Amino acid sequence: MTSQQRILVNTAAQYTRTIINVCLSLYSTRLILAALGQTDYGIYSVVAGVVAMLSFITNALVSTTQRYLSFNHGRGDKQKVYQVFGNSVLLHVMIGLGLFVLLSALAHPIIYSFLNIEPVRQNAALAVYFAAVIMLQLTFLTAPFRALYIARENIVYISIIDVLDGVFRLLIAIFLTFIVSYDKLILYAVLLLGISVFNLIAFSVFALRHFEECHIPRWKEWDGQYIKNLSSYAGWTVYSTGCIIARTQGIAIIINRAFGSAVNAAYGVAQQVTGAVHFVAVSISNAMSPQIMKAEGAGDRKRMLALSEALSKYATLMMAIVVIPLVFEMQGALEFWLKDVPDYAVMFCRYVLIASVCDQLTIGLGTANQAIGRIRNYSLTVNTIKVLTLPAAWACLQFGLPVDSVMWCYVSIEIICAATRLPFLKVTAGLDIWHFVRNVILRSIFPICAITLSCYATTRLENLPYRFILTLNVSAIVGAATIWLTALQPNEKNILRNILLSKLKKK
Repeated sequence: MTSQQRILVNTAAQYTRTIINVCLSLYSTRLILAALGQTDYGIYSVVAGVVAMLSFITNALVSTTQRYLSFNHGRGDKQKVYQVFGNSVLLHVMIGLGLFVLLSALAHPIIYSFLNIEPVRQNAALAVYFAAVIMLQLTFLTAPFRALYIARENIVYISIIDVLDGVFRLLIAIFLTFIVSYDKLILYAVLLLGISVFNLIAFSVFALRHFEECHIPRWKEWDGQYIKNLSSYAGWTVYSTGCIIARTQGIAIIINRAFGSAVNAAYGVAQQVTGAVHFVAVSISNAMSPQIMKAEGAGDRKRMLALSEALSKYATLMMAIVVIPLVFEMQGALEFWLKDVPDYAVMFCRYVLIASVCDQLTIGLGTANQAIGRIRNYSLTVNTIKVLTLPAAWACLQFGLPVDSVMWCYVSIEIICAATRLPFLKVTAGLDIWHFVRNVILRSIFPICAITLSCYATTRLENLPYRFILTLNVSAIVGAATIWLTALQPNEKNILRNILLSKLKKK
């Protein structure tokens, strides 16, 4: 299988997973919100979110491990791949244990003093907190195995496990609707903990059997130099990802302090919607990032930058096809999904989705920077900007501005952050900014405008039931046609034609 075919297959697997999990996630959230109620759902969102603020360390370590594994696969150095994996597992264990001790010590001050939780529900919130802490530890143990699948470009298996994860979450949601005598909030947290156990077993057992570099390391494998390299890279990746999570969860805390748990339920719904839609971009990134890392490892900077540009363009356009109709039809979509839509949920969802599309415009440049390994200056220059959302949002509320001013800050700073990647990669990787603008941004304008106009046209059909379904389909058709005609370059069209023709010949 060629690299282009592998990218297409992996993207198709991720998209299939995405469509299934979006449907499962949206329906599961509807059932959970109905079963728990807005107050308990808000409590779960903010309490689990506090722990999730540290899950960015897991994401950073996955990114670090995958970068070094893919880079050394590109160089053809199997021994280094083996050493990187072993030391990565040991590093995950050590950091996980340290965080477990820290989070356990902070449990009571966070639940009983810091967060704005009704006294009658504080004990339940504490149980949810510890369940979330244990889930974080299991995620840490799973992370190096997941990184290995991405480096090996075995995205199909990841997609299968992720779909099963979504199915289990739906089953939990259905189960909770029939429970009467138990505390549903605590039970929900415990059952989610069981899913984390399943994920660890599923990812580790298959990898141990099928990947030669995958093994359970002994402490004698500990290599100070490898740990230093991994820790340095991971440390700055942790900072980058931490800025993103701190921005997201920091807003949740600001909202909680200013308005209470009920408004947190609306923000939690927005994060659910964004997480579901964001899988579209993640699908493309997971399929293409190993190729970007391997190209840099093989010393092919030109191909690495070309793939990074392609990633930015594809992610932006695929997100636009989904996000633009949802922005127009958010009220109807949420009513169909939740029936009882929390106040402010429509507003939160629209702003966060628009910010996600803005971020995708240069997202491939972030992956390019990971490939070249100059992570410190990038983290300090680009991702620090994201944290500025928090003081800006707090200032808006202090001046008495409405809650939507927080989201104006969110979108504006996301645009600034996306733009900052261009001059940075010009300096560090020799990026041709005008070539990027011409090939990515200008080629994306017409499809985005066409999708927007088509969605606006369908929203004029005011009394059509389930109109949002029509709008989504119109967006997909118009988006696919305009992307093919105006966004794709001749070589990109030829690659798709050759892949499709080869598949048809096999049939």
